[in-house]
Amino acid sequence: MLNYRGIAQSLIKAEKQKQAISCITDQHADFNLAMGYKVQQELVKLKIDSGHKVTAYKMGLTSRAKMEQMKIGVPIYGYILDYMNVPNKGQIIMEDFIHPKVEAEIAFILGEDIEGPGITGEQVLEKTQWILPALEIIDSRYENFRFQLPDVIADNTSASRVVMGSRLYRPQDFAVDSIEATMAINGEVRACGKSSAVLGNPANSVAMLSAMLHEEKKGKIKKGSVILTGGMTEAVVLKKGDHVITEYNQMGQVSFHIH
Repeated sequence: MLNYRGIAQSLIKAEKQKQAISCITDQHADFNLAMGYKVQQELVKLKIDSGHKVTAYKMGLTSRAKMEQMKIGVPIYGYILDYMNVPNKGQIIMEDFIHPKVEAEIAFILGEDIEGPGITGEQVLEKTQWILPALEIIDSRYENFRFQLPDVIADNTSASRVVMGSRLYRPQDFAVDSIEATMAINGEVRACGKSSAVLGNPANSVAMLSAMLHEEKKGKIKKGSVILTGGMTEAVVLKKGDHVITEYNQMGQVSFHIH
């Protein structure tokens, strides 16, 4: 019988000490997706017990670019906690990470509860109060950013930091599947993407999250919930001194410095 809490504690220790560990599937060949989510559940519970709060859901591996990069084809989900939030134009410290990468995303804020399978992207848009641009900084706790799908699920989908845009936008004012993002680092364009890269429309990512949570008997996604829908660009490696500015068409800029 696997010690899910023990594995979760080792991942939290790796995050705190900024010291990568070998992936779980190297030691446990039978470690599967369901086990990965059990470890994730323990990890999030430990963080809540230590005083942190969940502030958002996050979907992962929802874009073709990301799937190709990771050689994986199944979306996954995890959670953003309060200490991960960085203000727009804010600063982060390189020493707080192991091997960070950044990707551009669209975040949704629900105006109504959504629940269960069968909900469509169109229905999600009807129940969404706001959308906004975001940058997610991911940082796997595994050596050389190498892992199998159950490993990354256990590691709370590499969640590390999130920089949200400064303004909220009404989804009905946009073609939500046609939002473009251009990411420049130190003035050089490093990644471009379009929101349709996220399952055709980021709203489909929220619908898929709803179905996954229902299947696992984790209930509805409540009104006011924030959902990061997944990377619309590939993940770009960060280094000390980088100044990241991402321009979203009609949604302004999201930026941060890494010191």
